[in-house]
Amino acid sequence: MPALQCARKDLFRPRPRVGLPGSRRFSTAVIVGAVDFAVVDEDTGTAKRMITVLWGAATDPGQVRTLNEDSFLAQLPVFVVADGMGGHAAGEVASGLAIDEFRQFVGADDLTVDDVAAALGRANAAIVSGASDADDKLGMGTTAAGLVMVHAAGGQHWMVFNIGDSRVYRFAEGQLDQVSIDHSEVEELVAAGQISRTQARRHQRRNIVTRSLGTQPAPVADSWLLPPVAGERYLVCSDGLPTELDDPEIAAYLGGEWDAQTAARRLVERAVAVGGRDNITVLVVDVVDDDRTAVDEDTIPRAQAIAAAADGLRESADE
Repeated sequence: MPALQCARKDLFRPRPRVGLPGSRRFSTAVIVGAVDFAVVDEDTGTAKRMITVLWGAATDPGQVRTLNEDSFLAQLPVFVVADGMGGHAAGEVASGLAIDEFRQFVGADDLTVDDVAAALGRANAAIVSGASDADDKLGMGTTAAGLVMVHAAGGQHWMVFNIGDSRVYRFAEGQLDQVSIDHSEVEELVAAGQISRTQARRHQRRNIVTRSLGTQPAPVADSWLLPPVAGERYLVCSDGLPTELDDPEIAAYLGGEWDAQTAARRLVERAVAVGGRDNITVLVVDVVDDDRTAVDEDTIPRAQAIAAAADGLRESADE
């Protein structure tokens, strides 16, 4: 299994877009990132070719809620979404505490499965402690779902994980697959054959999760290890997205937009437009074979091209 070694990182953060005074608050965060990797042969240590990981992110409180209780982190090797619960500021605090535990991993190239599990354990402990310290935080919790590059089985792999009903999808060769499995009452009903997937999206108990951070004993995340494959696209999202859009529509947006940031933004805007009953957060992560050998000397021109693209997104975000 070839290993991936980080060669360079560029991260751009255009400002959020805010609606006109008096309009519904609209705050689509724009994050653009790109990282080059040299694919290395484990046996010879020889760099074979370059792979690029590109990503974008967008979030919006939706049309019903004034507060966005979702939090996220989108910086290689960590792409995580947390959907807070607890009402008022409690959900926002819980999701923020969960994300904070992953910030130390930004830029790391030697993470393991155990590192991710430990971060989730620390997040759970922090949320439980925070809830016990303040009456208005009692019962707060959060989901967590993510995609993390870890070293396992002799090479670099994507570790997909989830606790609760935030999701991770993989889109490749025109097919959308949900990698994660929801920890929710409606998922159990679907698995038992009592309701259909369509019915689950409108079921009165669709928001009841059976596993979340902020509980004792600490929850155990489900996880999967997948090798990075050029041409694949991952989607990490809070449940506000699949509540509004079914899988065929999500797949249409993922397949119809080549740019990760544009895909993330359009998915969020569409989900808001058709209902927006919950907070909506979307991360889109692309693995791209850029058809270069590891010794090509085009790093600076390519970085300038990415920067120019980011400048264009800044302009559109400020409109």
